[in-house]
Amino acid sequence: MSITLSRRSVLSGGAAALSLAAFGSGPVWAQAARLRFLWWGSQERADRTFKAIEAYKGVASDVSITGEFAGWSDYWPRLATQVAGRNAPDLIQMDYRYIFEYARRGALKPLDDYLDKSLNIADFGQMNIDSGRVDGKLYGVNLGVNSSIVLYDEAAWEKAGIEPPQPGMTWEAFAEKGAALSAKKTKPGFYASADASGVEPALENWLRQQGKALFTADGALGFGPEDAAKWFAMWADMRKSGACVPADVQALDQLNIETNPLTTGKAATAFAHSNQYIGYQKLNKSRLGVSSYPKVSADSPSGHYLKPSMLISVASGSAHPDAAVAFANFLVANSTGVEILGVERGVPASESMRNGLAPKLNDLDSVMVKYIADITPGVGALPPPPPPGAGELAFALKRVAEEVGFGRATPEAGGEKLVREAQTILKRG
Repeated sequence: MSITLSRRSVLSGGAAALSLAAFGSGPVWAQAARLRFLWWGSQERADRTFKAIEAYKGVASDVSITGEFAGWSDYWPRLATQVAGRNAPDLIQMDYRYIFEYARRGALKPLDDYLDKSLNIADFGQMNIDSGRVDGKLYGVNLGVNSSIVLYDEAAWEKAGIEPPQPGMTWEAFAEKGAALSAKKTKPGFYASADASGVEPALENWLRQQGKALFTADGALGFGPEDAAKWFAMWADMRKSGACVPADVQALDQLNIETNPLTTGKAATAFAHSNQYIGYQKLNKSRLGVSSYPKVSADSPSGHYLKPSMLISVASGSAHPDAAVAFANFLVANSTGVEILGVERGVPASESMRNGLAPKLNDLDSVMVKYIADITPGVGALPPPPPPGAGELAFALKRVAEEVGFGRATPEAGGEKLVREAQTILKRG
């Protein structure tokens, strides 16, 4: 059962939790190691992870691992609560935007001493290794490489006779074609696209196309109220033209695969992470096509960058850190573990594991690997580390976007409110 906290308490409560974590917790060493692993994700991810846990028994029969998972929105309150209660899981699936905060508050164990011993990630490449570093120390192991992606129902666009999202397509063209598809009314209550105005990676990509960012290198906000207003206005225009779903439909999306309008049959297009392609396809009967994001202009940057889809970290209070690191290594540097996880969490960072996995990939997995290869020549640099509290911006964005969507605020008022709330979040840290 998920523990519900207010959005404000996710990080304010989490801050206290992380401070407590520095003191450690858990039972004294026993002969058999009992570990807990907490992650977010779909049922597809859970099935693969539990299969990997079962396979690990053949490697370390004296290690028992209990798995727990939740959707993205529930995951972070749950993790903060467990850390606050000195009941942190030994293994924590970590996101790039949160790892700096958790590490700096002492909740995560540095892993540098394990490098080239029980943690064999030398062939990840320096960038993929460093994606798990905070202030020079390694706190997370890259579980896969991904980027933002557009997923679309191929049959729906084809049936309407409208060109689907394509690399290089502008936002203006996307909106026009989306309105045309929705006007075809191929089925009641069906629209060309989900409303991504409340999706943080979509906003970030759009900002990067214009030389801006969510956050600056010194931890300040990287955009202003006029930028946010323009973003909200673009989606307001799409709602008005019918290019994207109305606010009441979008409000049902809890930022996971299962509740996205593409999966619920309300939209022909979704904005997601590339590693989610497999999970989306699993839940969608129609074949899903893939594309990079639309661009603000034909000659603008793509806005894309390669990021760790997620990392795996070890709690500082784990009673069995050696066993936890060994299992993490199994997931990223052992061919059995890597093959079981496949590319659902992203394309493996290890070159040797990636090369070994490639011939075994099915058609769906190969699509994702090809997508990453196709966009790589045009990607930009990894953004600077997000400042403390940055993870709360995603919740604020979703909330303000819904206010604009329901007409309770104009795009201009929404832009002012988002920036005001974001600045308050950053000051609070």
